[in-house]
Amino acid sequence: MLGYLVRRILAAVPVMGVVALFVFLLLRLTPGDPAAILAGDNATPERLERIRASLGLNEPLIVQFITWINKLLHGDLGTSLISNLPVLKMIGQRVEPSISIALSTIILAVVVAVPLGVIAAWKHGTWIDRFVMGLSVLGFSVPVFVVGYVLIEIFAIDLRWVPVQGFKSITAGFGPFFERIILPTCALSFIYIALIARMTRAAMLDVLGEDYVRTARAKGIGEVAVMMRHALRNAAVPVITVIGTGFALLISGVVVTESVFNIPGIGRLTVDAVLARDYPVIQAMILLTSLIYVVVNLLIDLAYTLLDPRIRY
Repeated sequence: MLGYLVRRILAAVPVMGVVALFVFLLLRLTPGDPAAILAGDNATPERLERIRASLGLNEPLIVQFITWINKLLHGDLGTSLISNLPVLKMIGQRVEPSISIALSTIILAVVVAVPLGVIAAWKHGTWIDRFVMGLSVLGFSVPVFVVGYVLIEIFAIDLRWVPVQGFKSITAGFGPFFERIILPTCALSFIYIALIARMTRAAMLDVLGEDYVRTARAKGIGEVAVMMRHALRNAAVPVITVIGTGFALLISGVVVTESVFNIPGIGRLTVDAVLARDYPVIQAMILLTSLIYVVVNLLIDLAYTLLDPRIRY
């Protein structure tokens, strides 16, 4: 297991290197002058030249890249051109809301969707199966912001059970934290419940006809044990892939939900940086997103080795 983990980590290093090179070149070669953005509309040519020199923009690209990589390896993601704050500090201020929403959404989606998918496969062709698939279609069809506004109208405005918008850190107490995270969690989990339920049902149907399932039933093992111990274990690989990819997507891109519920997360930080052409923040966010996907895929591969004994370390 340790050797496999080391090989997978070493394989991820060149991937991140290519991503870093791509991000650096993409932002350096796109239209727009960071010095002009930082100086303002009425800046003189002399001031623009001083800003370019301070940012190292007058250096050759290779020198800029080496300098940037060296700072990156030392944990320096640069300084925002707009707020003049360290990018790492800005990300640190935004990471808790995004991770909190992502974790709660995935946990709720898995707890609800996996049993629904198993039951739908077990009762394949019955009204239960059609009901679960109908809910899945509904989950895919309704946009997240519509679900969010409906939840706000019912539970925050009409019933006044929870606050309308905003976010409270868990350090302020679990009650205020839960009150502000429950609605965005429910809104986001709607589509992920639909996705995971459909994937679980499809994967279960693939394995229910296998010989080992028929053998287990012929031995007199209870139906629940057959479904959970034999079928679901072997059907879990594609389901885990969907769950892991969904978690990475939630952390890096819940822009709509964060906007609807006024949550200061990573998604809104990325959008604000793109609109303002804040290059250091954009670079850091792309690298962070890529790193999240690399780590999630590594964890998925490790889960494969635990679930499928045919995979060799």
